Amino acid sequence: MTDDATADLRASDADRERVAEVLRDALAEGRLDMEEFEERLEAAYTARTYGELAPLTRDLPASGAVAPPAPVSFVKGPVEAGGWASRIVGGEGSSTGGIAIMSGFERKGRWTVPKRFNCFAFWGGGEIDLREANFADHEVEINCVAVMGGMQVIVPPGVEVVVRGIGVMGGFEHPRDDGPPEPGAPRVIIGGFAFWGGVGVERKVTRAEQKRLKEQRRQEKLELRQERHELLRARREERHGLLREEREERERRRDGGH
Repeated sequence: MTDDATADLRASDADRERVAEVLRDALAEGRLDMEEFEERLEAAYTARTYGELAPLTRDLPASGAVAPPAPVSFVKGPVEAGGWASRIVGGEGSSTGGIAIMSGFERKGRWTVPKRFNCFAFWGGGEIDLREANFADHEVEINCVAVMGGMQVIVPPGVEVVVRGIGVMGGFEHPRDDGPPEPGAPRVIIGGFAFWGGVGVERKVTRAEQKRLKEQRRQEKLELRQERHELLRARREERHGLLREEREERERRRDGGH
């Protein structure tokens, strides 16, 4: 991480925080005791260069790893474009439909939903995942015909969903309401016909978001554990201070009696 060309480069607040996260993980896993942790954490937050940060994690594995040790990387990754505007791309769509006859189909990952997507399932099933998809228009329609079969439509939070399908001895599921649509989010209309079959519609976050939420919960647990450690340390110091004062008071009384 710190060859001659980078050791003298100035570290940023984000660099120092990445090292602090590795140190917190090491404390929680028992790789560092409280004294070592505090010494390294103080050094991390006062470090000015990459060369000063590198030794603090050199003997520690990366987060969640067992072995071998891996240094913290300070290479900045590309920033992903955010917002719905970048996902309304126009055009014809990368797939216009899906058919499953005693079989199955799926559309998932990074694909472009056309203005109208037609799908048919007979004794089969299909999965239409829109969580990472782009959209040809601000309003798209997914027309599902399910005969003794089923389909599952997965939409991300923030997208407006309108279900207009008709079921005969079958049905169309309505997704849970997660509040008003996000600004600029597309509108997805799900229609069609289900006979002895069904079309399910559910909201799910992306796998990347699931991973981010999981990491957030893990960090919250680590912070809570760190707060407990600091509280226990403060109580110990307070108790030691009281004991020291009592001892000094006894010594003064003893000396005064002679």
